[in-house]
Amino acid sequence: MMSSLRRLLAAAFALQAASAFAQQPAPPTGTLERITVHGRALEGNLEGDSPDRPVVVYLPPSYARDTTRRYPVLYFLHGYTATAEAYVKSLAIPDSIDRAVAAGAREMIVVIPDAFTKYSGSMFSNSPTIGDWETFIAQDLTTFIDKRYRTIASRESRGLAGHSMGGYGTMRIGMKQPGSFAALYAMSSCCLMNDPAARGAGPGPRGDAAPRGAGAGRGDGRGAGAGRGGGMANALSAQAAAWAPNTKTPPFFDLPTKDGEIQPLIAAKWIANSPLVMVDQYVPALTSMRAIALDVGNQDPFVGTNTQLAESLTRLGVTQTFEVYDGDHGNRIRERFESQVLRFFSQHLSAR
Repeated sequence: MMSSLRRLLAAAFALQAASAFAQQPAPPTGTLERITVHGRALEGNLEGDSPDRPVVVYLPPSYARDTTRRYPVLYFLHGYTATAEAYVKSLAIPDSIDRAVAAGAREMIVVIPDAFTKYSGSMFSNSPTIGDWETFIAQDLTTFIDKRYRTIASRESRGLAGHSMGGYGTMRIGMKQPGSFAALYAMSSCCLMNDPAARGAGPGPRGDAAPRGAGAGRGDGRGAGAGRGGGMANALSAQAAAWAPNTKTPPFFDLPTKDGEIQPLIAAKWIANSPLVMVDQYVPALTSMRAIALDVGNQDPFVGTNTQLAESLTRLGVTQTFEVYDGDHGNRIRERFESQVLRFFSQHLSAR
């Protein structure tokens, strides 16, 4: 008798709990918009890439209902061989951002511009061959977003982050365009030291070009875009177009080797575009940041150069946080975007 009563009570409690759960409202969700942004800084590039760039914009849960509120903005730069859409999928946006907000992260607008080019990636650099991607990100794009959306249109409320090629772009643009962003988070940055002689002028573990699988797309940060224009086979061309343009002769760039021999002047141009070489020139820009964070997996081929960058910043008196976590170049990027990157910008971007 008592056993039957207990079963009846347990069933009643279970039913009551299920009913209460069913009545709870679903957590608020953000929305995605897909827009096109014209880049004046990209006009006339010799590659023939369109200056009209696809951009994915995440709007936070309260954006539609709180029509007077303004928001800080995080600009996120994707990796080589990938697209903005590949990273939306890989980072599980909007769900990952919604979860972070539900867990206490500040609501913000997140902007992901598409930098897939003729040779599978812009390197977020500046040359007549590819166009001025630094100015496009730091000025054309931010101006457009500030006009179209209810942003807090100030440097103190803008952050810049990216993965792999996007991590390189984060450091490069942060150093060269410090008036646009107040906080930087570079994830698994590639291309911190670009020495063609050290790596045989080809992408691989001896050097610091984009590695195989430096993009996103399988949900773990690897492989997207490889079928569009050659993928990793284009890495040398992409870097040459960004760092060693040649405006006179198609394909409008110079490779660092000719007939198997290193061309010292061309190789020097690649080296000059290495953040490990550039960083000493941009100490005032870096010390002006509210916060800088670097991270990399302990199995990432770039762990050495990322460590060197953190050491260089420390040597120069630039405050930063640096973490080496258990992982490779892409297998924990979504997780860390949700738990680390969004929390970092919640703490360091102004909401006023």
